[in-house]
Amino acid sequence: MPKAKLGIAPIAWWNDDLEELSDDVSLDECLRQAAEAGLTGMETGRRFPMNMEELGPILDRHGISVCGGWFSGMLLDGDIEAEKDRIAEQHAFFKAAGAPCIVYGEVARSVQGERHTPLAQKPVISEAEMAAYGRKISDFADWCAAEGMHIAYHHHMAAVVETEAELDLLMKHSSVPLLFDAGHMAFAGGDNFRVIENHHARITHVHTKDIRRNVVDGLDRTKESFLDAVIKGAFTVPGDGSLDFEAIVMALADKGYEGWFVIEAEQDPKANPPLDMAIKGRAELKRVMDAAGYEVTT
Repeated sequence: MPKAKLGIAPIAWWNDDLEELSDDVSLDECLRQAAEAGLTGMETGRRFPMNMEELGPILDRHGISVCGGWFSGMLLDGDIEAEKDRIAEQHAFFKAAGAPCIVYGEVARSVQGERHTPLAQKPVISEAEMAAYGRKISDFADWCAAEGMHIAYHHHMAAVVETEAELDLLMKHSSVPLLFDAGHMAFAGGDNFRVIENHHARITHVHTKDIRRNVVDGLDRTKESFLDAVIKGAFTVPGDGSLDFEAIVMALADKGYEGWFVIEAEQDPKANPPLDMAIKGRAELKRVMDAAGYEVTT
């Protein structure tokens, strides 16, 4: 029986790119709500102290562990040595926390945080450029692993690796471990099941982000930005959106995936109270985990 752990990202409570889409709660209250929902992991966010001396007792109080966290990478245009320096503090912190990985998000040239830049203006590179980038990200991933903490590459809307075709190219030209995000891939127009079939051997971390299909399909990508889509409610938790997570989780189970399934759904916390969303998302994940034959562990 494959084993799974269920976690959540703090973006449901505090949005790092749109602070107005944030709930006015403390880190302690955020973790308390996650634990009340039955979740045992939390990815890091802007209100997390970057050291276990301070964070450890807070996590222990709620029975929560660090199950990942975002790093804004700039390797597309940057230097590997500079990126090693930029990630060093988080790398040491995550090792001390016993985290499964650092979530690597490429932000060079990305328009994901630009409120007034349309989705259609995302960066696009040639296969030759992707090959060069793949070599850099592979070397960086190898260094991170050798130093004791893996990275997992997050394909992401409005970034250089957004579409299924772009992800295929990155996987072809790199050896970097993959974070599979069902919501981002669906938003990008990709086939989640084909991605799992083609790249399951590389998947080391999973974000269970759902989408509201009517919102995504109603966007004018020549005029509206990624953040516009977030504000409109493009994302939500499993069980509240349009994706078939029972089928998605079964596909991952069939390929032998074990590890974290992390709820990550940025949306307006006033319209979608984080505790309610966490409870709903966790209940749906537990239902589909049982159907897929996973043993959910803490």
